Amino acid sequence: MNFLAHLYLSGDDPEILVGNMMGDFVKGVLNASYPPRITKGLELHRRIDSFAGRHPSFIASKRRISSDYGHYRGVLVDLYYDHFLAAEWESFSDEPFELFVAKAWRIMREHAEILPQRLRARLEEIFTQWLPSYRYVDGVDAVLRRMAARVGRPNPLDGGAAELALHYGELRGDCFRFFPDARRYVEEIVGA
Repeated sequence: MNFLAHLYLSGDDPEILVGNMMGDFVKGVLNASYPPRITKGLELHRRIDSFAGRHPSFIASKRRISSDYGHYRGVLVDLYYDHFLAAEWESFSDEPFELFVAKAWRIMREHAEILPQRLRARLEEIFTQWLPSYRYVDGVDAVLRRMAARVGRPNPLDGGAAELALHYGELRGDCFRFFPDARRYVEEIVGA
């Protein structure tokens, strides 16, 4: 899950951040179930995912990963980009990583009543364990092993850290080309 990328791309609007973070937990047609800015964040999440799926750098990253990973290549790239974002945070933001994560966690807790139960139940784990662990390849490995176990059917995710190590430099370059474009794209949408 590319939680960090969605948080990072949310900008300064707390409700957009909440909606964007909820994106993987809210499916189907968006209606008036949520306040307008939260809905805009949910829409933003979907648009970011769509933008990433067709961005040349994201596509290049998926192609670098062994075809043995099949449709999981996109999941891996999402997590790899979160790794590079966390590991080299100072290249992307002037705000210290720990303060950014703490602020985002506070905002999410302040909106807990509106969050889907599955997300609410994982908030502490996401913000105190997962996001900080994204800074390290070992942390990415641990996250992938947990994800592989949760899928419930045979999958190759638990080997994904080896692919990150194998293509580290190229994937990092792809990521650094992707995020400036993603930021500009989001600024156009949120500003609209």
